[in-house]
Amino acid sequence: MVFYTLGVENKTDQVDSGFKRKISWDLPLLKGYNYTFIDNVAAKPGYYFKGIVNPGLITAIKNFNPNAILIYGWSYQSHLKAMKYFKNKVPIWFRGDSTLLDQFSIYKRLTRKLFLTWVYKHIDLAFFVGTENQKYFKAHGLKTEHLIFTPHAVDNDRFGQNRLSEALALRKDLSISSHDILILFAGKFEEKKDPLILLKAFVELNRPNTHLLFVGNGELEKILKIESKEQKAIGNRIHFMDFQNQSQMPVIYQACDLFCLPSKGPNETWGLAVNEAMAAGKAVLVSSKVGSATDLIFPAENGYIFKSADQRDLTEKLDIITNLQTLDLFGKKSKEIIQHWSFTEQVSVFIEKLYESIR
Repeated sequence: MVFYTLGVENKTDQVDSGFKRKISWDLPLLKGYNYTFIDNVAAKPGYYFKGIVNPGLITAIKNFNPNAILIYGWSYQSHLKAMKYFKNKVPIWFRGDSTLLDQFSIYKRLTRKLFLTWVYKHIDLAFFVGTENQKYFKAHGLKTEHLIFTPHAVDNDRFGQNRLSEALALRKDLSISSHDILILFAGKFEEKKDPLILLKAFVELNRPNTHLLFVGNGELEKILKIESKEQKAIGNRIHFMDFQNQSQMPVIYQACDLFCLPSKGPNETWGLAVNEAMAAGKAVLVSSKVGSATDLIFPAENGYIFKSADQRDLTEKLDIITNLQTLDLFGKKSKEIIQHWSFTEQVSVFIEKLYESIR
């Protein structure tokens, strides 16, 4: 049973604060499993501590009588309250993807460590998503025996399904030939993702057979478009598309040759877009602040990692891999690597631990 603590079942769309637009997902999200929506009485519902307040959650869980409770994220009032209430009553499993990659002052690091060590005393197992996440849990008091690896994953089959004819049509619409290289940024145009550094590096690179495509919307959209228009010599090789829904994203990834996630943070915990691009068989270039870099990027095999916020390093990495043959080889390696980061692998661990808990 899944208990949803934010939102209502019959709401068909919502305003995404990052994309700055209404979004109605075009894939079924509520089919194939049992679920219920718990009334959220927060004055302003949202993804912050007082934005998820569900007085009926604990009663609903008690009535369901679970063998274990898997909680995603602690930083909401209802989630933390449930962790505290059910501790030593029902095994508390926890799933999160935080890392230690962001830099804080000494004072903030110490206060965070004290508080988070207290928070994680309320859980029995933490299912970490990758290496940087494992380091984070260990830094806050969890021992090896309380940590279980469950890979962060996307629907690899959906992103890997052959959509080549649509991808080629998209490139044609953008006047990008099969001999040209297309670099893709897909996501929210926000400071955390740092799309501006990619634009600047692309301009500095200035390769005539290379194009850059920004897909998404957000607070930096206006400045990105203004700065791209100012590049008279290469402006026709910088392209923009609005937010694309999930059913279209495999086409977007398959149309590109290189996916770049240049995030500088804070809070770029993993970057699931990297999984999506790799499942589509694409080379990847990410910053050192992207949590998945440690596990998914093998330099000179399927992509590169550049130093976050370092435009020179990003430009140099772009310069290394602007070769179609190399990009094709990197993409094949990406697809091979990501096969081990799947929903099947993830769910099998949950099921195994559940059977252990009831034996």
